[in-house]
Amino acid sequence: MRDLLRTIVADAPQWLELRAHERRTLSVLVRKGVVEAASFSTVSGVGARALVDGTWGFSSAASFEREGVLSAARDAVVAAERSSAGRSSKVARLAPCALAVGDFRSGDAADLARHTAEEKTALAVATEARIRASSPLIRSATVRYQEILDTKWIVSTDGADAHIEDSKAEFLAAAVAARDDDMTTAYMGTGVTGGFRDLFAKESAEVLAERAAKVSVDLLSAPYAPAGPATVVLDPKLVGLLAHEAVGHTVEADFVLAGSAASGRIGQKVASDLITLVDSGPALIGPASAGGIVLVDDEGVPTGRTVIIDRGVLTSYLHDRESAAIFDVPPTGNARAWQFDDEPLIRMRNTYIEPGDASLEEMLGGIGSGLLLRGGGSGQADSNAEFMFGVQEAYEIRDGRVGRLMRGATISGDAFDVLRSVDMLTAEFEWGVGGGSCGKGQPAKVDGGGPHVRCRVMVGGR
Repeated sequence: MRDLLRTIVADAPQWLELRAHERRTLSVLVRKGVVEAASFSTVSGVGARALVDGTWGFSSAASFEREGVLSAARDAVVAAERSSAGRSSKVARLAPCALAVGDFRSGDAADLARHTAEEKTALAVATEARIRASSPLIRSATVRYQEILDTKWIVSTDGADAHIEDSKAEFLAAAVAARDDDMTTAYMGTGVTGGFRDLFAKESAEVLAERAAKVSVDLLSAPYAPAGPATVVLDPKLVGLLAHEAVGHTVEADFVLAGSAASGRIGQKVASDLITLVDSGPALIGPASAGGIVLVDDEGVPTGRTVIIDRGVLTSYLHDRESAAIFDVPPTGNARAWQFDDEPLIRMRNTYIEPGDASLEEMLGGIGSGLLLRGGGSGQADSNAEFMFGVQEAYEIRDGRVGRLMRGATISGDAFDVLRSVDMLTAEFEWGVGGGSCGKGQPAKVDGGGPHVRCRVMVGGR
């Protein structure tokens, strides 16, 4: 495949990028004792991007044959040529960089292959049954297993020549408990770039099932959290959610150009001195199996560590080659496409807050009245940095001691205001957002995390 792409690109009279992509997916869904879905699929094809007279053209073909690839390349050029005359705003240039050349591998496809589809299905079935059998109050359970194995080749006229292999897996266990008309739900999950052993390195499927069941049942007897501004301790999952949803999207350069909350604020103080917030392609902190690992982006740009906030100061946005040229900075390797027929968009990878030096006991000890918050739920965030997230578990803190579980808590506010209020970070680090996908026109596998963080936030409850 690489030789074919090289040949076509070598003959191109204008800028051309070809991205061949094969994706193999295994997905198993078990609910209420029934295997509702168990599928294995393979999708493959080539996406072609041309840049002609400052205008993009894109086309794709669900084929690895020479004629299919040539057709996609020609159609991309024609699309660019035909739309160029009517465009008032054009791409002046692409930011130069040393593009990726060679072979790049992340994950552990071999370890995933050592475990059969039947074994993975049996695990999902057994885990779902374990949740339902754990308590007579459990009304239903859902377990989902998914793995994605990607192989890509990216070749461009300006030097990209990369072969990329990547494997990601995720496992979700959900429990629904009910008493009379009252119903509560708890989710526990994990997602990694890696193999089976990485997926369950921290917690087994059995432990995830037991935790989901216990929390859902315990929530039935929990009082509602009080509403109002509060001192809280956010666990690494909520920290990752805040870093990704409420901050990360505001610094994606396409949103910045559209006027996000981070627009025009490079060099300004936007957070506490304790906050260093990073988006990285490789996992440069914590377990090396973070769910959003990307070694080469979908423009062929090698990825690395992009410091977004450095000790409270906004220092960088997230870029593809086009936006990097507009801001006159190097590209950050954040151009990502979900499948071969998707155009690359500016997307995050692994977004996190770096740890501090405190212990959780020290952090809790300084709180007279507050909440320990664990696990995110549904919610929303926008490019203005305003957010509202559901919280799965809220524990009362009184005089430095963690007390009773409370339910129905949400957190909301302006992400930068929350980051300014941070006064302590723990020394340990965890990834916590590797399951599921981020949506922005198309899905993307990402991760987020951090230490425990003490801050002020608006809590919604009763």
